[in-house]
Amino acid sequence: MNTIRLLHAGLIAISALCSGGIFARPFTDDAGRNVEVPDKVERVHAAGPPASVVVFGIAPDKLIGWTRAFRPNEAEFVPKKYADLPELGRLTGRGGTANVEVLLKTRPDLVVDIGSTRETFVSLADRVQEQTKIPYVLLDGRFDATPSTFRKLGVLLGDEKRGNQLADYLDATFKDVQQRVAKVPADKRPELYYGRGPQGLQTGLKGSINAEALDFMGAKNVAAEQVGGLANVGLEQVILWNPPVIITNDPNFYRGVWKQPVWQSVKAVRDKRVFLSPHLPFGWFDFPPGANRVIGLWWLGKILYPEQFRDVDLAAKVREFHKLFYHQEPTAAQLKALLGEAGVMP
Repeated sequence: MNTIRLLHAGLIAISALCSGGIFARPFTDDAGRNVEVPDKVERVHAAGPPASVVVFGIAPDKLIGWTRAFRPNEAEFVPKKYADLPELGRLTGRGGTANVEVLLKTRPDLVVDIGSTRETFVSLADRVQEQTKIPYVLLDGRFDATPSTFRKLGVLLGDEKRGNQLADYLDATFKDVQQRVAKVPADKRPELYYGRGPQGLQTGLKGSINAEALDFMGAKNVAAEQVGGLANVGLEQVILWNPPVIITNDPNFYRGVWKQPVWQSVKAVRDKRVFLSPHLPFGWFDFPPGANRVIGLWWLGKILYPEQFRDVDLAAKVREFHKLFYHQEPTAAQLKALLGEAGVMP
């Protein structure tokens, strides 16, 4: 009898270990790295802001913190229990502030990075994984890969149904937007300058992840004559480009551009065609360059191709997107704050 009881207890213990995620399963990430991930993932550390948005969208209760704490005007757009998650810093990208000590203290089951899969980021992932013994996966952060990334992460996090639901929404959005843009002849698509920062003098070159939405929308990025990522440019260069449209993510630049006489040399400023990307709780065009940009496609369509997007109810699109990806539908006042801010709409 004692033998039977001991055997029964042993089987229960083994079952508990398996269900607790101690056993691992192989996963090949988008950098081609073979990573052993737990069978059950309950605690996820997002290495950078794009990963935060995707993990939050699929499994908010598994996200252990944000790379940067929400500011008050951002926090109101997500449920309070998620807005109050701690700030952990970022492991990757410009201005990385987290370190392995943070991981050793918080002990997540998995680290997720979504963005570039270049060797620099592979090396970082390998180093952090070796130092902490915590599995670290790299997923493709390119804009057109966003639906696929949601599907893969849904499987990793044990919520394939949720990952597929969001990916299906993204696929449908991409198809609808692309069909509308395709109706506009190439020679009728606008030239555009993306002005980042308070002076509007940082921009995304050809191939920059920060300006991918322009390519997706068929717009002509005036800075695409050079290949690269983000770059600082001189005002003289912007004047030479003389773009008919400017998009910015910085309210300070939007407010200030009208007050500086030298900017009046630029057609977009003279014609009052400078637009401010909505930025709550995350940017619609950039900042971060993640899945949050998808709602911005409808906004860009309204600005760049008003005839093709005339029938789009932007407020309805915002409510739907926020409910799906941010787990909270915005109120009428919040919608007004998003869409009624100076510079957002034509």
